[in-house]
Amino acid sequence: MAIEGLHDNTLLHDISLQLRGGEILGIAGLAGARKTELCKALFGANASRVRSGELRGKPWQPTTPADAVAAGIALVPEERRKEGIFIDESVAMNLSISANDSFSRWSLFSHRRAWRWAQEIISRLGVRTTGPAQTLRRLSGGNQQKVAIGKWLRNDADVLIFDEPTKGVDVKAKTDLFLLIDQLAREGKGVIYASGEFAELVGLCDRICVLWDGRIVAELDGRKASEETLLLYSNGGTPA
Repeated sequence: MAIEGLHDNTLLHDISLQLRGGEILGIAGLAGARKTELCKALFGANASRVRSGELRGKPWQPTTPADAVAAGIALVPEERRKEGIFIDESVAMNLSISANDSFSRWSLFSHRRAWRWAQEIISRLGVRTTGPAQTLRRLSGGNQQKVAIGKWLRNDADVLIFDEPTKGVDVKAKTDLFLLIDQLAREGKGVIYASGEFAELVGLCDRICVLWDGRIVAELDGRKASEETLLLYSNGGTPA
């Protein structure tokens, strides 16, 4: 995926990004840097435009979330309980809600297929639950986040956008999420990882773009980046 000149009228300014398959691209920024706005713009969830864009070698522009999903793009939002999951519904329902029509036959939804898929994802992602019927509210924050990720795997999305994915999860769950995201990249998926936790970005990302006031102000090699440098750029500074 590549975009040039992504902008809206007030919040995002001339942002250009390139994401390769199998790569984890970090988006570093402090509160107010507009990371969430950028993630939603890439998912077509706000009124932004790009000068030019490309996805799998074809012209592309984020327009609506439905178009993004059809194009193989997924978003795991920061406010997962408000925007990413149905907290009072079952694990099985949440894991099937974003799936394509593979659970249906002759326009009839197959609960059996959805149940089997939920069992597969629970096992694959290590979701700690009593089973597919358990209400999501009863799961820990980390396990809720695994479900928020797992719901996109049925469609085999090529690009996954994570906005503050470790917010509200414990240390053990963070480690599980890091391993999961790394595995998704190893499978050839492109990953965008937006976070204000600079230690996470340095340890996980191949490249890191620093966002400040709705602008990309630096791009760093993840292997050479440091938390101090990210903090400097994130405050609008430049190296001495």
